[in-house]
Amino acid sequence: MNILLVKLSSLGDVLHNLPVVWDIRAQYPDAHIAWAVEEGYVHLLEPLKSTPELRGIDEVIPVCLRRAKKDLFRGRVKKAIAAFIKMKKALRSKHWHVIVETQGLIKSALIASLAKQSMVTTSVYGIGNQTQYSGYEPMARFFYDQSIQVPFQLHAVDRSRAILASSLQAAWPSRDIAPPQFYPSEYLTQLRRQTNPLGFVANQYVMCFHATARIAKAWNEAAWVAIAQYLVSQGLTPVFPWGNAAEKVVSERLVAQVPGANLPPAFTIAQAATLVAQARLTIGVDTGLTHYSAVLNLPTIELYIDSPRWKTEGYWSTQVINLGDMRTPPTVDEVLLAVQQLLA
Repeated sequence: MNILLVKLSSLGDVLHNLPVVWDIRAQYPDAHIAWAVEEGYVHLLEPLKSTPELRGIDEVIPVCLRRAKKDLFRGRVKKAIAAFIKMKKALRSKHWHVIVETQGLIKSALIASLAKQSMVTTSVYGIGNQTQYSGYEPMARFFYDQSIQVPFQLHAVDRSRAILASSLQAAWPSRDIAPPQFYPSEYLTQLRRQTNPLGFVANQYVMCFHATARIAKAWNEAAWVAIAQYLVSQGLTPVFPWGNAAEKVVSERLVAQVPGANLPPAFTIAQAATLVAQARLTIGVDTGLTHYSAVLNLPTIELYIDSPRWKTEGYWSTQVINLGDMRTPPTVDEVLLAVQQLLA
């Protein structure tokens, strides 16, 4: 059986979709599994590529929608068209028996539709309804052969696994009986052996991901300062990453108030994997980089300030502590207690 997964972006969404690969392998160990993903997130899937020792993802198909859009805006029409044609050819390189689209957006549903070669022997499955606090475009259903209805409130991981299970005519997996799997343990071992991209000494620093695309999800700066000061008192270096000019200003402000804190240079998502793997602890708001640490089952404190905890909390590991909730930010004391628990 040939199965194509379509989850294009972004960081957290791709990470939370990883368990469906393991679910497919449990039911169809010899299936050919491919995944269509935006070019910028291909590296997230590399650790799950099939090897003689591991059957995971057999094929990763880079999707060029973002790059083609930029080329069109810059007047490079021929380049955009050539990239789109190449992508379409890759999407149709095999006859897919099942195509599973778990994003619920028109662009991802379009990619699923482009990959379909037969109206008779290929079925496209996708999410059939809006879920709370998740992006969803009802028009995407027009590209599906079957729309899967899911509960209005459902964790992002559980939602993807439910859609996949229904696509394969299987029962929805129980998070208690069959908890989600993300990366193989060998990947974490590999990350810990790599040269630290910022020259940090392993286990001597804490990643503090304060930045978020939506300012309402940010934690109070005074609270970050209090936590960072405690970390320094424990002989650890708080690291305050940033991704753009505005975030860098906040990082600079935080570091200026905490002697011993670190303002790192910009780094890539791929480098972030090594950084969280070698950190003593990761503390962060509801953002993809924090979730990266959580899916690696590393000591992680996820802070929910203005987003629902039930939607993305790391429930699969005792190493992950989830604090706060929608419009109920955690207190400094709650975070300090969690830090002490994970450092013990």
